[in-house]
Amino acid sequence: MRDRVRQALESTWFQRAIIAVIVVNAATLGIETSPSATASYGTVLHVVDHAALYVFVAELLAKMYVYRARFLLDPWNVFDTVIVAVSFMPTAGGLSVLRALRILRALRLISVVPSLRRVVAALLTAVPGMTSIAVLLALVLYVASVMGTKLYGATTPEYFGDLPTSLFTLFQTMTGDGWSEINREVMERHPSAWVFFVIFVLICTFVVLNLFIAVVVSAMEEEHQRERQPGDGMAAELAALRAEIAALREVLPSPEVPPSREAPSREAPPSGGALPPSRADASSLR
Repeated sequence: MRDRVRQALESTWFQRAIIAVIVVNAATLGIETSPSATASYGTVLHVVDHAALYVFVAELLAKMYVYRARFLLDPWNVFDTVIVAVSFMPTAGGLSVLRALRILRALRLISVVPSLRRVVAALLTAVPGMTSIAVLLALVLYVASVMGTKLYGATTPEYFGDLPTSLFTLFQTMTGDGWSEINREVMERHPSAWVFFVIFVLICTFVVLNLFIAVVVSAMEEEHQRERQPGDGMAAELAALRAEIAALREVLPSPEVPPSREAPSREAPPSGGALPPSRADASSLR
């Protein structure tokens, strides 16, 4: 029985059915944000929401039945359990805000779709490298903020009046949100301010932020190679096994083949129709 349930859980049609339920549930939760749709189809949306929740619970119970203690060893199973458990939190009184957390069920697509799992795994792998780049970016931002406060704080206090204001201004500049307007306003009092802004944008936007992309791409390539390793290892193991078999054939003596027994050849009668002596004696006795 457990083997049949395992085969059903790991089958393609079951995974596609779960994806369909997740998509439908996410769509219904989005429709509920419309007051007119809720007034017209509120009961239907409520039924679909609860039906999807019951499907998710049944899936988790089936996985617990099949995998038992191994269920908690898979982090994706723990992730799915937390997402579904949020839906059972009380939504009355002051906890009514937790009702909005039902949309977190849409995140179950990450654990169901293999390509999304691969992307998330690559992002988690890239966290150490991204941390170093984040520290570098924070250092550059801090140094530039101190310089901006010293240089332009007296003339443009709305942008560089103090260190927190300068940090926010340069963070906005780093994202590219209206940095040209800020630059023009500062240049009205400091014509050479464009040098400061251009250097800052080049360092932060075109160097440091691109390093984030490079680290993530590298992590995704490593994840792809890690997924291909089982097949490559099997091929290498098969090649090593063939090499061992060939070496054994060279060491072991080849079995001797017994000589084949040749069938006695029949002598052809002599020319002229004469019979052999034995046959001639037999014919004379007749």
